Amino acid sequence: MTRVPHRIGVDLGGTKIEGVVLDADHQPLFRQRVATEAEHGYEHILARIINLVGALRAHAPMCAGLGIGTPGAISTVDGTMKNSNTACLNGRDLRGDLERTLGLPIVMENDANCFALAEAVAGAGRGTGLVFGVIMGTGVGGGIVINASLHRGVQNIAGEWGHHCIDPNGPPCYCGHRGCVEAYISGPAVSREYAARTGESLAMAALVDRAHAGHPPAVELLDYFLDRFGRSLANVITILDPDLIVLGGGLSNIDELYTRGRDAVARYVFNDQLRTPIVRHQLGDSAGVIGAALLVQ
Repeated sequence: MTRVPHRIGVDLGGTKIEGVVLDADHQPLFRQRVATEAEHGYEHILARIINLVGALRAHAPMCAGLGIGTPGAISTVDGTMKNSNTACLNGRDLRGDLERTLGLPIVMENDANCFALAEAVAGAGRGTGLVFGVIMGTGVGGGIVINASLHRGVQNIAGEWGHHCIDPNGPPCYCGHRGCVEAYISGPAVSREYAARTGESLAMAALVDRAHAGHPPAVELLDYFLDRFGRSLANVITILDPDLIVLGGGLSNIDELYTRGRDAVARYVFNDQLRTPIVRHQLGDSAGVIGAALLVQ
């Protein structure tokens, strides 16, 4: 089979759009970032992507397609964007509009799937069979990669562990249900819980710092966060039994996730031991755009 020497990937974020050209060994040849400027609307974002891809194609003359990582998801009903926090994308045929303008076949996936694919193929999970990639930040998402191939599921929801319920009487989630994982261990969820307990608004990083300093409410809430992390991820392991779990997103920088958090997973997993490695990402904030490029086959 002929190898495609160049792959183009674009990571469409709320504040920035990043593009990369990868060679056949998954190494970046050229990279560029531009501001999303989402406040100017859908057509403006479309033009930003088109201009960026034009610059990338100059460095990828043999490129056969374009991979794009997006916030939100793509509807399996009509192919339009949905559930994006860049609201002007919702209901729009982003893939179709770009294909008609650029004349390239386009593969689109949500950003969590792109993260998981990048870390499985070129990062912490390289050479591993089944990798579960976790995003923990303003939301909680995930992706499943099996033998370096993304597993999407029949409804394109494989890996969405942030919306399995761990307590039907728990806090409300934006999805309309209660007690979802995201309603417990996302950054905003923990901050809301801290404010409810103390009356003070505090970002997750500052809360962790206070916990390290021995501040009782912060210590209690960090313990609560790690316990819910353990319970949630143990459910995933019990179902998938992955060879490796790699954590990404802003909250993945909390060191306790890899010590006390892992201990909490071991408490709840359906086994007498936990052999699953739970590791930090290797590719940093480049994982999304590298994963987008790897979508191109």
